[in-house]
Amino acid sequence: MSLDASTRIVRALADRGYNADREAVTLLASASDPQAAIERALETVPDGTVVVTADHVKEAVDTPANGPKSAGSSQPTETDESGQSDDSQHPPISTGDSHDQPTDSRDGVPVETKGSENDARGSDFRDRDSTSSGRSPVEPELSGDIQSTGTGEYDDFVSVFRNRYEKLAAQLRGRVNHRPTDAVAEMSGNSDAAIIGMVSDIRSTASGHWLVELEDTNGTFPCLVMKDRDFADDVQTLLYDEVIAVEGSLADDAGILFVDTMHFPDVPRTYTPSTADRPVEAALVSDVHVGSEEFRADAWQRFADWLHTPEAESVEYLLVGGDMVEGVGVYPDQDEELDIVDIYDQYEAFSEHLKDVPGDMEIVMIPGNHDAVRLAEPQPAFDEELRDIMSAHDARITANPSMVTVEGVSVLMYHGTSFDEIIAELPDEHASYENPEGTMAQLLRKRHVAPQYGGMTRIAPEEEDHLVIEEVPDILHTGHIHKLGYGTYHNVLTINSSCWQAQTDFQKSVNLEPDVGYAPIVDLQTLDLTIRQFV
Repeated sequence: MSLDASTRIVRALADRGYNADREAVTLLASASDPQAAIERALETVPDGTVVVTADHVKEAVDTPANGPKSAGSSQPTETDESGQSDDSQHPPISTGDSHDQPTDSRDGVPVETKGSENDARGSDFRDRDSTSSGRSPVEPELSGDIQSTGTGEYDDFVSVFRNRYEKLAAQLRGRVNHRPTDAVAEMSGNSDAAIIGMVSDIRSTASGHWLVELEDTNGTFPCLVMKDRDFADDVQTLLYDEVIAVEGSLADDAGILFVDTMHFPDVPRTYTPSTADRPVEAALVSDVHVGSEEFRADAWQRFADWLHTPEAESVEYLLVGGDMVEGVGVYPDQDEELDIVDIYDQYEAFSEHLKDVPGDMEIVMIPGNHDAVRLAEPQPAFDEELRDIMSAHDARITANPSMVTVEGVSVLMYHGTSFDEIIAELPDEHASYENPEGTMAQLLRKRHVAPQYGGMTRIAPEEEDHLVIEEVPDILHTGHIHKLGYGTYHNVLTINSSCWQAQTDFQKSVNLEPDVGYAPIVDLQTLDLTIRQFV
C-alpha cells in the first residue's frame, strides 16, 4: 500500500522533526523527485527551524540533485495537551440524551458534547493533504493479527478448548492449590479441595442453590454454591466455557465439592496502566457503516473537520473498531436500506471519507461483523484487495481482536459481537445495551472477549484461542452495539464507541436507539477522557 504524495511528504518531514505549511508540501509534491527535494530542503533550512515554508523549499525544488549542500539541524516539535476529560466504568451512561452530564468515579472531569462545525468549515486547515498541526505520531505496534489455521476438524475444536483452558488456568494457579478433577474424585470425604475448571453446566437445585460442573483436561466434577453465600450472585454472571477456580470441602461421600470461595481470572485490583510520556491524544471510534442510507456523512464530516482545527492538534491517532461499511446481507431486508449496494463500492466510499481525516494522523482499523471478512472470531484482517481500496493514510489494518500499543499505551481493540450473547445471558445489572461498560467489565473479569462457545457468537476453531485476554490492556476499546459507554474497571479504561449511523428499520424492530456521532478522545498521557459529539 502506498500513501498519496502529499501525505508521504508530511510524514517524512514529521519523522525528521519538522512541520510544513501547505504551499511547501505542494511544492515538494510537484518535484520530479520529492524525496530528493525533501533532503535538499532540510539541508538548507536555518538552525532551529520548526515549520518548513515555501521559501525554504523553492530553491530545493529548483536545484538539481547534485546541487550545493550545507549542514543543517532539526528540532523536534511537540503538540500541546488539550481536551482533557474523564473515564469511568460502572455508571449507567448510554441513553443517547444524557451524555452531557455522565456519572463518573473521578472528580472534576468535564465532558464535551458540542461539535465544531462552525469552527471547521471553509478554513485553510481543511486542505486534506497537508497540516499545520505539528503532529508527529509514532507508528503503533500491533499484536494479534492472525492467519487462519483451522480446518473445521474435530481436533481443531479440542485444540482451541485445551489452549483456552491452559491460558486461563495459568492465570489462576497462583491463587489456589488446585488438583485435577480425577485426583479430587479419589480424595476422602470432608477433605479440603480446589479445582480450576471450565464451566460445562450451570443449574439451580430445588432448594435454590447452584450446581456448577467444572471440566478440566482429566474429567468433570460437580460443585455446589449455597444460596446464602456472599458470592452466590457471582454464579449468575457465569457463562458456559469460561474458566474459574473454586475452593471448598468435599461432601461426606466425596461426590460433590461445597464451594467456599470462587475466583475469576480477572484483572488485578492493583493494576497500574501505562501512559504516554508526552501530551498526545487518540480518537476511538467505531461503526461508521458507509453504504447505509442512514450513514451520517454530515456528522463524520464535522468530526473530520474538527480534527483539522488547532483544538485537535494533539489528536495524533485514530483507532477504528470495525464496521467501516454497512455490508451486504448482514440482516433481513438489509438491501432495502442500502445507499450503496456493491460491497467494494462501499469500501471505496469509506476510503474517500477517510481521506477527510488529517494526513499526518496514524490510523489503525480492525474488522467487524458487517465487514467483508469471515464472521467467525477471531476475524483475520482484510485481504489485499480491500487493503488496496482503503489505502488512505496507509492505515494499519489488523485482526479482530488485536492489541495495539500507542505511545506505550496498550489498547485492546475488539469489535464486540459477543456483547449480544452476553447481554442475552446475564442479568441487566451486569450487562445490558444501556450499560455497555458493565459488559466490558465482564470481559475483563473473565479475561476473554467471547467466553461462551457455540451460541450466537461464531467462534472459529483455531489451533490457539486468540480471544483470551492474556495481557491486561490499559484501554479496552469496543463497539458493535451502537451505544456510548465508558468507565474504568480495576484501573483499565473501558470505552464502547458510539456509531455514525442513524436508527435503521431493523434497529427499530429490536427497539435499539443508537447513540450517533460521539467521538471519545483519550489523553494518552493521563488516560483522561473527553466525549465530543458531532451531530
